[in-house]
Amino acid sequence: MKQLTIGNVTIDNNMILAPMAGVTDLPFRLLCKEQGAGLLCMEMVSAKAILYNNKNTELLMAIDPREVPVSLQLFGSDPDIISEMAKKIEERPFAILDINMGCPVPKVVNNGEGSALMKNPMLAAEIVRKTARAIKKPVTVKIRKGFDDSCVNAVEMAKRLEDAGAAAIAVHGRTREQYYSGKADWDIIRQVKEAIQIPVIGNGDIDSPQAAEAILKETGCDGIMIGRAAQGNPWVFSSILQYLDHGVIAEKPTTDEVCDMILKHAKLQAQCKGEYIGIREMRKHVAWYLAGFPHSAKLRKRVCAVEHFSELEEMVEEIRGSNLYS
Repeated sequence: MKQLTIGNVTIDNNMILAPMAGVTDLPFRLLCKEQGAGLLCMEMVSAKAILYNNKNTELLMAIDPREVPVSLQLFGSDPDIISEMAKKIEERPFAILDINMGCPVPKVVNNGEGSALMKNPMLAAEIVRKTARAIKKPVTVKIRKGFDDSCVNAVEMAKRLEDAGAAAIAVHGRTREQYYSGKADWDIIRQVKEAIQIPVIGNGDIDSPQAAEAILKETGCDGIMIGRAAQGNPWVFSSILQYLDHGVIAEKPTTDEVCDMILKHAKLQAQCKGEYIGIREMRKHVAWYLAGFPHSAKLRKRVCAVEHFSELEEMVEEIRGSNLYS
């Protein structure tokens, strides 16, 4: 796969882990890095939370030397606060600062943040303009196709953001009203790519090596951003690399590989967040790792009661011994 250059940052390959709240924390990012992701996007961080020194925000911004380069994502709607907080944290070891203009969650949108900014291109451009001037690191933006079917304006947004100083644009081919339902519109990504000169990253429905190849060919995008397809499946990055570089379709992970990854992930969670929080947060990840496998419904129900690493380990070893998934 080709390298991707964003501003003054060159990434080994053009596969990017999408920022996902509650998912792309440090442990998960490390696993995706090991599987070949070129750039890792952190969970979105509120610019106001940094301003008010929110204690939970510090953990969200933790970066491990093993995962670089990473992109730190801010969200907000006040150009002054975002640019000032960007300047405040610039010395942290992230390579790229991303601004979220795509989050569809009501509590974010109702504050005029996230994908609500798709309805206000002038304000969106002002946020990027002030932030790009405030820091030396590249400023990128994640947008959607539009807010709803009456406001499909990704091309206009991308042009304004490029003019304002954005170093790259990631486009999710769904409107805010779609959330994550229906089929992603890759044609809007192609239109954005043809309209601007900075790198365009395609996002939406990239769930296999074949889909990765298809979106690159159909849109001409410079990079691909993978989100939900990586949940419980960090191997998606290595499988795409093998396919695009060598034409090899990777085998699905074996029972042992899935079990090993669950335990490795859980250990990282416990080390990073402590056993109490780490193992509870691990429950959803285990459900994703087991999705689609025989008897997975019973196993997911069981994992919801797990509170300690030892309990999870016992369950995983039972799965390994039964060889359910081979």
